[in-house]
Amino acid sequence: MDFVLVLLIQVISIYRYVIIINIILSWFPQVRQSGFGRFISTISEPFLEPFRRIIPSIGMFDFSPIVSIFALEFAIIGIDSIRSFI
Repeated sequence: MDFVLVLLIQVISIYRYVIIINIILSWFPQVRQSGFGRFISTISEPFLEPFRRIIPSIGMFDFSPIVSIFALEFAIIGIDSIRSFI
């Protein structure tokens, strides 16, 4: 069971980096339209969409990726605390 929880923590950590890459790619529209950019968007947008519905953009700034990274971090903390009890 410990292996599964550690693997889940690693997958969530990698997903955090995918969201950070998505944030960086949003600054470069040409790269975002490339195959790599579309792949990153395809992976990250389904997770970011519920946060975008809850948190409105303020002007040009979209804070939903930051909130989603916090949510993933809280998930890691929760899984790690469950792992410490097992």
